[in-house]
Amino acid sequence: MATSPNDAGDDVIDQFLADRGHTVEPVGWEQEYNKKQCPECGGLHDTSANSCSVCGWEPAA
Repeated sequence: MATSPNDAGDDVIDQFLADRGHTVEPVGWEQEYNKKQCPECGGLHDTSANSCSVCGWEPAA
């Protein structure tokens, strides 16, 4: 489960995971043919989408 990009504790969580060998990178849209796919729920959107209309997910800035 992804944490909110606005969480105050993200740096602490990222450091905890990095110290244990996990790669910590911002999550972005996945590509499915000529559509964007939400990594949270799998909803497909036009390439101009800025947020998921299914679950409300937005990529980290």
